[in-house]
Amino acid sequence: MKSILVTGSTRGIGEKIALELEKSGYRVFGCARGQCDKKNFLSIDLSNPNNAKELYLKAKEALGRIDILINNAGMYDYCPIEKTDFETMQKMINLNFTSAFLLCSYAAEDMKKNMWGRIINIGSISGAVGEANASLYSATKSALSGLTKSLALELAQFNITINQINPGWVDTKLSDEALNKEEKEETLEIIPQRRFIEPIEIARLCKYLISEDAKGLTGQSINLCAGLSCGA
Repeated sequence: MKSILVTGSTRGIGEKIALELEKSGYRVFGCARGQCDKKNFLSIDLSNPNNAKELYLKAKEALGRIDILINNAGMYDYCPIEKTDFETMQKMINLNFTSAFLLCSYAAEDMKKNMWGRIINIGSISGAVGEANASLYSATKSALSGLTKSLALELAQFNITINQINPGWVDTKLSDEALNKEEKEETLEIIPQRRFIEPIEIARLCKYLISEDAKGLTGQSINLCAGLSCGA
């Protein structure tokens, strides 16, 4: 039975990924800043990159080993670049990129010894095509894409794959909080399929990417965005 570490696992995309993989027979260790009454869970703030090592060691202790890493934890900020403060910049870089980088490094060391592993980074369509007034967020997710491609080359000979999923607008509480009814309708008008992605779609793509059926797929950034990345 494979063991998985999923970050940001108590809500939205991360929660659905953790539930779907548990249902499929995987052992899952989750984390988030909030509290959770699950056994294999750690309440921890990954915007402090010093916590990444503690998380990995706790997950490894609980599960015995980490076969699969899914970096989902992240934050979003909609703000013009000239109004983006340094504290927000540091926090977002740490959470969206630095902690993911560190977790990849810890996992890669063990996966190389085991000659098997799967890593999935949850990016964003904003990192693939850019988003006005979200330059910081887009930059961190674009950096994650560069990491994904580079590590795919570095780890390929060890039977380790690493891929990235770039969701577009996803139907979660977060999007409901970010958009009022009028803004949501306007957003739907620019999405070719005229719908938001469901979290279960991302979870099932994760399930495929960690399977043996996807062993030849590595270094890829998959835009799961209802056609949003294709242009008008």
